[in-house]
Formats: sequence, C-alpha cells, structure tokens
Amino acid sequence: MKAIIQNFKFRKIALAIADAFIIAISSMMTGYMVGESRKVIGISVVISTICCLLALFVCGAYSKLWRYFKSKDYLSCVYGVLIGMSLSCVIYAVVVDKVYLKYSIIHAVISIIGICLFRYLFKTTFIKLTKTGEMSNCKRTMFIGGGKAAQMMLKEIHNARASVYEEEKEAAIYNPVCIIDDDDAKIGTTIEGVLVVGKTQEIDKYVKEYKIDQIIFAIPSCLEEERQRILNLCSATKVAVKIIPFISNLLLDAEEPTLINQIRDIKVEDLLGREPIKFDNRDIKNFINGKVCMVTGGGGSIGSELVRQIAKYNPEQVIIVDIYENNAYEIQQELLMEYSGELNLVTLIASVRDYYRINQIMERYKPQIVFHAAAHKHVPLMEVSPMEAIKNNIIGTFNVATLAQYHEVERFVMISTDKAVNPTNVMGASKRCCEMIVQYLSQQKEGKTEFVTTRFGNVLGSNGSVIPLFKRQIEQGKPVTVTHPDIIRYFMTIPEAVSLVMEAAAIAQGGEIFVLDMGQPVRIVALAENLIRMYGKVPYKDVPIEFTGLRPGEKIKEELLMNEEGLEKTSNKLIYIGKQIDIDESTFAEKLSYLRDVASKNDEKLAIKALHDIVPTFVTPEEFNSKVMVTA
Repeated sequence: MKAIIQNFKFRKIALAIADAFIIAISSMMTGYMVGESRKVIGISVVISTICCLLALFVCGAYSKLWRYFKSKDYLSCVYGVLIGMSLSCVIYAVVVDKVYLKYSIIHAVISIIGICLFRYLFKTTFIKLTKTGEMSNCKRTMFIGGGKAAQMMLKEIHNARASVYEEEKEAAIYNPVCIIDDDDAKIGTTIEGVLVVGKTQEIDKYVKEYKIDQIIFAIPSCLEEERQRILNLCSATKVAVKIIPFISNLLLDAEEPTLINQIRDIKVEDLLGREPIKFDNRDIKNFINGKVCMVTGGGGSIGSELVRQIAKYNPEQVIIVDIYENNAYEIQQELLMEYSGELNLVTLIASVRDYYRINQIMERYKPQIVFHAAAHKHVPLMEVSPMEAIKNNIIGTFNVATLAQYHEVERFVMISTDKAVNPTNVMGASKRCCEMIVQYLSQQKEGKTEFVTTRFGNVLGSNGSVIPLFKRQIEQGKPVTVTHPDIIRYFMTIPEAVSLVMEAAAIAQGGEIFVLDMGQPVRIVALAENLIRMYGKVPYKDVPIEFTGLRPGEKIKEELLMNEEGLEKTSNKLIYIGKQIDIDESTFAEKLSYLRDVASKNDEKLAIKALHDIVPTFVTPEEFNSKVMVTA
C-alpha cells in the first residue's frame, strides 16, 4: 500500500479523480444554494469538471510533489479553477444562450476551497503514511546536479526501497528530497519523482527550507573550478556533504551500473582546488617489474605508501628498512594479508645512521632501486633537537647514498621537501643538505648509480600533518589552533606524493630535482574553516579558531624552487625538473666532514654554525618572514 502511495503517476491520477469529485460536488451544492434546475446543474457538472481539470493540468497543479506543496504552489490550483470556470461559463453561454454569473462565482469559490483543503489534508496524511516504516537512519538528502549520475542514483534508491533483499537496503538510507541544478530548463521539473528546486547559489536557502540532513554532490564530470565553487557552497552549510568520485575513478559495470556504493564522504583534498594528479603507470610498471626495491623509512606514512605502490608492479623483492618496529610490523602484516605470500617481502629493523648495518643489508639483498624516505621531518621538534636532524637526515642520507653508489644500485631516489628551499629551520636545512649530497654524488659520475631527488609540499594525512591535529581538536570539542592567519602551504595527498616519487624514478636520467606543480597554495586558516564545516559546525561560533603564533623555525610561506633554479618540462605536464646548482666538490666534502664530526660530538652551537656554512641559503625565520610580510 505504501509503495502505491509513493508512486508519483498513481498520485497524479488519484489527485485528478479527487479534484473532479470536488468540482462535481461543489457544482451540486452551488445549484441547490441558488435554486437552479437539475438540468442546469447536470450540464454544469460535466462542462465545469472537464474545463477545470484541463486548466489545472496546464497550470501545473499536478506537476508538484504533495509533500513539498507550499503556499505559492496552491496558486496553481486557484488559477486552474478560475480559468476552468471562466471557460465553462463561455461554453455554457454558447450552448444555452444564458450567463449564470452568480452560480459560477459561488461554484468557483467552493471548488477552490475544496481543492486546496483536500491537498493540505492529503499532504499531511501522505507524509504520515510514507514516514511510517521508514528506516530510523533515513536522511533527507539534497542532490547537487540533475544529470545522468543523479538519475542513476535515484533509480537505485527507489529500487532499493522496493526491494525485499537485505543487501539492497543500504541505498534506502537516502531520502531524496530535492535536486539543485544550474540548468534553467530543469528547474521546476522532476527527475525520478524528485523536484529540481533551484540553482547552486541557492543551496543554503534550500537546505534550510527543506530541512536537509545531507548533500550528495552528483556531478562526477564537473570541471575543477566549478567543482571547487560548488563544494565551497556545500561546505558552508551545516550539513554533511558526500561526493561521487571524479568520473575517471568511477567503477561502472556496462550491464549493471551502480553509483550508491561509490558515494563517499567529502575529503579535505576535494577542497584543494585541483584534480588528483595522474601519472603514467606504464613507465612505473616497466621500471619496477622484476627489480629488487629497498625503501628506507618504509614504515612511515610516505614510505609505507611507497611499499604499497611498488608491490602492485610485480617487483622481484621488496625490502622494508625502518628503525621503528611498530610501523614496520603494521605495513608488513598489511602486505602479507593483501598478497597472501605472493609478494617476496623482507622487513628489517635498522637505522640509516648505522653505516655498517646498511652496508650489510645492501651486500646481502643487492637492491637495484633504493627509495630513501627515512628522515626526521617535524620542524619544531628538530629545532629543539638539531643534532638528531643532522645525524639522521644528513649523515643517514650520506650513508645510504654512498653505499648505493658502492654497491652499484641502479637508481637512488631521495625524498625531499619544499622546506629545503631557502630553509629557515634545522629540518629544512638538513634536507637541503641531503639534496646537495645527492647532487654531489651525481656530479662525480662514479659507478653506474643514477641519483635523483623529488621535492613536494605538505602531505595530507601524513604523520605530523595539520589535518589529523585539526580533526582531534574538533572531535574533542577544543579550539582549532592555527599558528598565523596568513600562513599558506602547498598540499598533496600521500598517493600523489608517492606517485611523484615513482614517476621520477622511472623517467630520471640522473642528477635531477623533480618538482610537482601543486596548484595554488592553500591558506591554513581556510583549510581549518572548511574542515570545521565538514563536521557540520560553524567556524568561530561552534568551534573557535585560535592563532598561537609562528612556531620555532616556521615560515609564513613555503616555496618549491630556489631563485637559482629554473624549470624544465617533462613528459608529464605537472612534473618539472629544477635545474640543479653545481656543487663545489672539494669544499663540500670538507664541510660535510666537519659537520659530521661536530654533530657526533653533540656540539650544538658548532653544528648549527657548520650547517649554515654548508647550506648558504639557510636563514633565520625572522629574516625570511619579514621579507615575505613586506612583499605581501
């Protein structure tokens, strides 16, 4: 019974029959009130009923869903009855050569009251009937986009509601209420029984008007700039936002396309203002296939994703090297379950600081490709413990890189950071020194190892990134802390960062710094605001944002290139090669040796001075930030 009531075609027919009955009864009532003959009443019933039903149809009285009838929608009933009655008067005058004005006016008034009252009562009854038995977690849903994707999803939802199979009930948690679309021709029409109510600039208005619980962004082929605009409007509401993946990421079977199971929560990366970066998997596959690959720092956020992606391309062997046993164990177990013994995986606990241990590993396993991801990356912590950044990052890189050269590793890939550009902190300066070590070894042209550096910005979701911190603060009901209102950063996802490393390794010739075009930098405060909205809260009202001041060694603005570096295009339009600065080999080796000696003695003052000496672009944060603030 409920399914019949919810069928839109049935409701239109039922409503038309009810209207015809009301008009006929009101005609009889009017006739007896004014004392007309039975003949006049009989003719009036037929003519007025036919004319009014036609006029009501033309005026759109049957194109609206009952549950969404508002005061202005009742006007279509008023106009339909008035036009119908006027037309019936004309016809009646022609047939009997007489105008019954008083009769027609009273008949029209009674018919209008009856039709509008019936709709109001039926709307109330309909909502009660259809809500009885609805799932308790069924959410009132707004769809953004009235195209093919929305149509397919709505069909799935309707089918799932009618289904008796439990596995199809997942889609029934969606209660489609309205659709938003910028196509003028669609507004006022229905798609699978759901009304298209307005345009995207009215999203907030209709969220409030229809008491929306969640929004589904259903335009997978939307251009990125438009996607960004609409998602910003969605995130500004107080409701949850879900999204269909980019059209290239949709998994649709030709015979039975499904979209419901691919709907996911909106992620912060959806608000970064660019599409996920795509890489040439064929190059990577040809490069990795059949090779022994070693990943230092293989248990970390970047290292573990490197291992995951390497495993997809049929390597001969994957060697995870990490000093932190818990992380190494987690990625080991994940891969063992994923590949069920088909992957030749070795997990080793070792420190890149230990030259002899790394030598032992390379001598035994003979890696052909080394991805060097091991590093201390937390800026404020390394400001407090600068010796650890020098020992782990610089000396560790020197150990792994020189041993790779000695053992004739085919390619050594060093993972760097945008903080290495004009560094203002020990961590950034140590990574710049690592870049210089790789360049130094590449210039020597000894052995067959090709050295390459990859440089990218902040990684969303990595250990120590701002997003997990913001999420914890919001979930615990605490203020979100941002260091400075003007601070901006480049962002990318972990899979993007790792794909860059893999692509760089595949196309490298030796000696390059690969730089990713990461789009426009993002203001951290805007990122915090969007994340708060994604939790259905209002920034500064429900969740305060506090500015705590720049941390030790922190920049206002990060860079991806130094002034001395130029850009050269690669086969991938979003990857560039930064021209390396030549290293004075004689003085560099001497300075590096001195830095290692003073660091090993834990002489902090001399070590930092030596770091400034070997990295001439290393400046104080105050000096750098003052210049940025002036130019800004």
